[in-house]
Amino acid sequence: MQLRDYQSAAIEATYKFFQQGRGNPLIVAPTGAGKSVILAEFIRRAIDDYPSTRIICATHVKELIQQNFQALIRLWPEAPAGIYSAGLNRRQTSRAITFAGIQSVAKRADEFGHIDLLIVDECHLIPRKSGTMYQRFIEGLRDTNPNLKIIGLTATPFRLDSGRLDSGDGAIFDGIAYDIPISMLVGRGYLAPLVSKSPSFVFDTKGLHTRNGDWIESEMVERFGTDEITSSAVREIMELGRDRRSWLLFCISVEHAVSVRDALIQNGVSAAVVTGSTPATERAQILSDFKAGKLRAVTNVNVLTTGFDAPATDLLAFLRPTQSLGLYMQMAGRAMRIADGKANGLVLDYAGNVQRHGPVDAIEVGEKKAKFGKQEEPFDQDAPSKICPECQSILFITARECPDCGYEFPPPEPKIERQATTAAIMNMTAEDDWRVVQDFQIGEHDPNDGRPISMRVEYLIDGRVVSEWVCFEHTGFARQKAVQWWHANAGTTPPNSVAEALGRQDEIRTPSEAVVRREGKYDRIARVRGDAAEQAA
Repeated sequence: MQLRDYQSAAIEATYKFFQQGRGNPLIVAPTGAGKSVILAEFIRRAIDDYPSTRIICATHVKELIQQNFQALIRLWPEAPAGIYSAGLNRRQTSRAITFAGIQSVAKRADEFGHIDLLIVDECHLIPRKSGTMYQRFIEGLRDTNPNLKIIGLTATPFRLDSGRLDSGDGAIFDGIAYDIPISMLVGRGYLAPLVSKSPSFVFDTKGLHTRNGDWIESEMVERFGTDEITSSAVREIMELGRDRRSWLLFCISVEHAVSVRDALIQNGVSAAVVTGSTPATERAQILSDFKAGKLRAVTNVNVLTTGFDAPATDLLAFLRPTQSLGLYMQMAGRAMRIADGKANGLVLDYAGNVQRHGPVDAIEVGEKKAKFGKQEEPFDQDAPSKICPECQSILFITARECPDCGYEFPPPEPKIERQATTAAIMNMTAEDDWRVVQDFQIGEHDPNDGRPISMRVEYLIDGRVVSEWVCFEHTGFARQKAVQWWHANAGTTPPNSVAEALGRQDEIRTPSEAVVRREGKYDRIARVRGDAAEQAA
């Protein structure tokens, strides 16, 4: 199997993280990045390099257990792998590699003996507090091997109750080894872009009380689960989604999900509901019918956010407000799989989640917290956007033409005030303001303060120079960003030094156009494209 360049880079970065003695790493891999392939190849290499290594890959749902196990077998048919999961009726403990359900193994760490490496898929689900299933299992494995290493894979490296997974008291992880950006995956065609249209109303959460970091369910149901609101939302979803074939609706509670399903059926839409209490056989049949196109809509309550893939899904309706950035990202990811005949995923956000958290491709994992632009979580500031007056598409504020209907916005008048409405779900869209790159050059930059040198890249755009610095000789996040830059702009094996990069600059595609965004006092290159390909900077 041929890995994508960033998948190989993620594996190399994880090896390097361990070699540098930096502790337990995280790999941030959004929906569609091929997380199971990264996991499978890392396991294969680990066993190949160190044959006596014993590995457990743990997660929380049987669908992910099967998916990860099957990915390894496809890559390595002779893999000495087994499964320990009550839900899959398999309890194998003696294999070199075990794919396990955390609910099944939490109290049985001693049955596995010496384990060298624990890999946790969807590791944002590990709570900080002691006594939880994951914490008990990790403590049990460390009783046998105090030098246990742990790798976490997730699309969302933060929790609402404790912040970043690699910082603060009780953090299991020590840093991000590799972060795969959504914008790059969309730009290369591995993910479908998201678009959003402005609904006629948005839920007002003012005055709701919070418990365990999010709004209290019963209060949300009382305020937003009325027949009148449900009927209004369903009628509008039917109108705005008339050309969409596969709808996924996120609801507040079981009662709310049933009510929304019933309203859809009453309006002639084939629909079903999936909740945590739906029997396994019934749930499997519903999701099979949904993927086959026999059902147009499925309503759900917190169950179709991870371990569920229906690539044809092309409409999401957010009917459940949340303060959780992780949950928001997981919900949005359900419409980002690519499928034949699918141009994008439409998001109808009645819950105000997009405005609350910001565009999914603008979430940056910095040193302390996840943030949108310069705003630290939570995201109380409106994201910059505007609405097309012809088709109600929500667009980035700089859009000059609507990509959905072709409406051309008049040029901005001086001193006009920005009117905030609802935020765009994704910055990286076809309406970005592309500017011609008049000249392009690369050179060495020496800060003369003891820090490593970097490569300075200069773009001449509209008669002015916009620069970026690519730090091949740095460590950690800066080095990772340099590797990502090289993959995006050259597509070959990244250099290890600035001198090597300058010697190989003929491999770098010459950009013809770029998108420049203002951040504070400075301009930043957000995206570039040339004759051969388009890249996210």
